[in-house]
Amino acid sequence: MLSDAKKLIENASTIVVVQAENPDGDSLGSSIALEEILGDMGKHVTMYCPVDIPKYLRYIRGWDRVTGDFDTKADLAIIVDTSADVLLGKTLETPGVRHFLESHPVLVLDHHITASTLTFEHTLVSQDVVATGELIHNLAADSGWEINPQAAESMLIAIMSDSLGLTTQNTTADTFEVASKLVRLGASNSDIELRRREFMKKSPEILAYKGQLIGRIEYLLDGKLGLVHIPWEDIQEYSDQYNPSMLVLDEMRLVEGVEVTCAIKTYPDGKATGKLRCNTPVADAIAGYFGGGGHAYAAGFRAYDAYETIVKELVDATDKALRDYDTSTTQHAD
Repeated sequence: MLSDAKKLIENASTIVVVQAENPDGDSLGSSIALEEILGDMGKHVTMYCPVDIPKYLRYIRGWDRVTGDFDTKADLAIIVDTSADVLLGKTLETPGVRHFLESHPVLVLDHHITASTLTFEHTLVSQDVVATGELIHNLAADSGWEINPQAAESMLIAIMSDSLGLTTQNTTADTFEVASKLVRLGASNSDIELRRREFMKKSPEILAYKGQLIGRIEYLLDGKLGLVHIPWEDIQEYSDQYNPSMLVLDEMRLVEGVEVTCAIKTYPDGKATGKLRCNTPVADAIAGYFGGGGHAYAAGFRAYDAYETIVKELVDATDKALRDYDTSTTQHAD
């Protein structure tokens, strides 16, 4: 499949790199890395995302080149860091984009363990890598493409983002080797971290709001599930400064007895989004109940029911996922 991806890319002159509507460090870093690598090959590359890049990601150099205008004159589209159609809803609703994707070559580069729900012919999903950025490194190395320092930095950001600093269980020896190669190619993890910390600074208002969120946390399933609700009013008031869910999810995960944490945002159109962070590797199973997906320890979903209904279904899905996990680990132990 690497050879197919190489052929598709090398035969294209103009390429649009597509992120889903939930950009993160991996999707953005992967997009910028492709722009750098393919640009050095003489390709004209644009980066598309249907939503604005969140402020917490703006420490990543090149974020400001991402546009909300889809280049329908491109020869090839590369979708990065998702193989789920539910996360491309806004993209597919953009006039002309669905027709473009149905009538032009499309390459999907992803690493999520959730089964692909996209029907494009050329889908390269590698579950052996911790991030799409690692997959792009492997594709570039296998193809003999040059990796400049900015591309190396962008891929390192992608890897560090999805591996939580090379600490997740799906981080392998190969991941460490790739990170080492990227540093040799010019990436500086200390420089990246300095910029990230600068952007992570919080205003007194945000710190006070964090206290409010902590006060709202509910513990369900005998304390195994931590839940916080972020209504539309909060999203409007605070999201421009900081992603509300990220203020508390990691700390919720550190509470004794908690195995699963979830932040649910609710919107005026009836949509709700859930962000999952887990201590037990069941996040993808829970998200899958709602048609979402992700990783074993971090995943997300979208739903269109009443908040109370979603919470009930979340409790049921979490209970089942934890029971199934306990059963499987017991069987393996036997």
